[in-house]
Amino acid sequence: MAGNLKIVTDDSFDQEVLNNEKPVLVDFWAAWCGPCRQIAPSLEQIAAEYGDKIEIVKINIDENPGTAAKYGVMSIPTLNVYQGGEVAKTIVGAKPKAALLRDLEEFITK
Repeated sequence: MAGNLKIVTDDSFDQEVLNNEKPVLVDFWAAWCGPCRQIAPSLEQIAAEYGDKIEIVKINIDENPGTAAKYGVMSIPTLNVYQGGEVAKTIVGAKPKAALLRDLEEFITK
């Protein structure tokens, strides 16, 4: 279901996300989550168009509850943008691609 997006786990999260040079959008999702499936194609497109500026990864909260708990993810989809090892922005809920791009503008227009 992840398509071309990289999958991260509790074990790889620090290395792949917190230590990344680029901003990283993390999609906290689960297989049973309809809105998560709804935004997946938009995330794929954004990754294809802006992959040089922002990395987009997915983490399954059912398989990796530790990271979701650490960052207080209560509802999904939750999209956290991490920059310099910190949460720079949180987007909760499914949105159309245009709204996601507006939310990510500060990270993809630099």
